[in-house]
Amino acid sequence: MANTPGAKKAVRKIERRTAVNRNRRSRVRTYLRRFDEAVTAGDAAVAATAFTEAQSELMRAVSKGVVHKNTGARKVSRLAAQLKKLTLA
Repeated sequence: MANTPGAKKAVRKIERRTAVNRNRRSRVRTYLRRFDEAVTAGDAAVAATAFTEAQSELMRAVSKGVVHKNTGARKVSRLAAQLKKLTLA
């Protein structure tokens, strides 16, 4: 358990930051789910808009430090591949 005032403050800061990051991560997952649902439904137009939103949200999470840069790039790349596959079919 934290004993010093500085350590107690650090614990409070970590709790706040964890809550914010949890919300951001949840938001990213929501947009990814929407894209996945659009792809599953086979609707290319809806999937294209969902892709744009999901990409934007993922890169925002990267800039905020919630997701690593390479992880965000990999996920966006895979989403783009899914979208391309859907539009060609």
